[in-house]
Amino acid sequence: MHCITFDFLDQHRHGSAFHQYLSVRKRFFVDVLSWDIPHNDDVEMDQYDNPCARYALVLRGKAVVGGARVMPTTSVWGRHSYMLRDALRGDLAIPPSVVTEEIATDAVWEITRLVISDEVATQAERSYCLSLILTGAISLVRESGGDELISLSPLAMGRALRQLGFPARRVGAPYCESDGRSYAMLRMPCLAPVAHGIAAE
Repeated sequence: MHCITFDFLDQHRHGSAFHQYLSVRKRFFVDVLSWDIPHNDDVEMDQYDNPCARYALVLRGKAVVGGARVMPTTSVWGRHSYMLRDALRGDLAIPPSVVTEEIATDAVWEITRLVISDEVATQAERSYCLSLILTGAISLVRESGGDELISLSPLAMGRALRQLGFPARRVGAPYCESDGRSYAMLRMPCLAPVAHGIAAE
């Protein structure tokens, strides 16, 4: 497995990778979790897939098996900002109480739509894939002068990241989503993992 990173407007340089990533998202967030989000029979794509976004995708061979989207908290595209800020403003079905403060600074970026394909079967492979996604996302943020990531993530994600050496911490109160999972806001400095002990393929 290896990671590629690119801007929304540079997706054409990577063949079908972006389309594959949207398909992996659809299979998980729509088909598995039954989220009510924009999609068709093949892909899931929302208002935050716009020129403010950048992507870190993991490929095994030529197949995308995981990825995430990042964007600065200064993002503005039409009437949208970034997901957690729009939630705080009451524009989404996410409860505003989950967001501890309004953040708008080039130093802080949001990571969303983090997903790993069910084709990545073993726990060791999934941990390695997650590590690659986060390392790619961190590189995108640091290249642009940022130093922190925030996200709305399942509670288990915080534990998984800390086990891999990424210093994620929960802030604010969790809430239960329609998929039956509990979510909370995470904050994480953009540092290389202390140690994750996952061997490369």
